[in-house]
Amino acid sequence: MPEFRGFDAERRFMEAWNAIRIARPVHYSLFTFGESELPYFLVLDAGKTGQPVSIRQGMVKIARPLIITPDNAEPELSNFFDSDEESGFAQYLLARQASFSHLRLNNMPRGERIVSDSVEEAIDMLNRQLDNEEEDRIAILTAPAPLAGVAVLRYAAERVMQSATDNITELRERGFLP
Repeated sequence: MPEFRGFDAERRFMEAWNAIRIARPVHYSLFTFGESELPYFLVLDAGKTGQPVSIRQGMVKIARPLIITPDNAEPELSNFFDSDEESGFAQYLLARQASFSHLRLNNMPRGERIVSDSVEEAIDMLNRQLDNEEEDRIAILTAPAPLAGVAVLRYAAERVMQSATDNITELRERGFLP
């Protein structure tokens, strides 16, 4: 039944979205204008018993255009997915959300290392490290290894949505909104 293919793709995307966890969230708003940086650690579970857990470190840069034109109406995603199909579907979903229009999101992974056999052990190690450094701007995410791009996209999407209220308040304070 070809007319239901879109629903199947959306269902698969939501299953992947829900397989991800943000183990250590951050609590600050994105900039209303210009570029924001979202550093993260991503704990990747290979999903097979005996396979090691790895940690990928990276940063997402989110840029909001200073001038909105018809050419930048769709969100732009860079370096999140391995295939054009995954990227196209994610952009399709995000374009339907007002808070994502006009955004450029660029994922910049920095490196990956194998750490242990347990996701929880890796999270505990990273939490201790970040606490010792008094670091409160780096998130810890977890996901099955094949969903690495979706995990980073989910983190960025949640930061955008949670920042929307603060961004609207700032726009009002600057006289751009009633």
